[in-house]
Amino acid sequence: MVTPLIIETSRLICSQIKEADWDFYRQLQLTPAVMHYVADEKSPEQIRADFNSRLPIWSPLSAHWLCLVVREKHTGNRIGVSGYIHRDRDSAEVGFLFAPEAQGKGYAYESLQPICDYAFNDGGIRRLSATVTAGNMPSRRLLEKVGFVLEGELRESYWLRNAWRNDWLFGLVRGE
Repeated sequence: MVTPLIIETSRLICSQIKEADWDFYRQLQLTPAVMHYVADEKSPEQIRADFNSRLPIWSPLSAHWLCLVVREKHTGNRIGVSGYIHRDRDSAEVGFLFAPEAQGKGYAYESLQPICDYAFNDGGIRRLSATVTAGNMPSRRLLEKVGFVLEGELRESYWLRNAWRNDWLFGLVRGE
């Protein structure tokens, strides 16, 4: 039997999403400040389907997202989700969402750095990527702090808020 992945840092516990995390996940998806650069409003059915797709126990090479719920150690409060999904056998895309009250406190960095380390050291990953809607400076700064490099910009790549948006493409290769 596969044991769910748990990553601990000095302030955080990151553990695989469970059914009990539904209300928190749903609230993240419904918070305009969280989703501003991520996606337009989703139907309740789509939010539930996205959540359900992340529930199976994850192991390296799983086809679904490694979705870790990020909690503060001292309170147990859920503050965000972070993880990755395989795009090829040895490459994956990272993603993260944090509640507004948790932003700007270093939590995203503190969770993403060890997730990247896990991907490279235990997950069989050679290359990580991230796609960020152009203009999302907090996400760009986070990725660059972790070591990701801006590799390019796709013009009019993503339909968001009734307009075509550019996407920034970031990459991080094992050993960088």
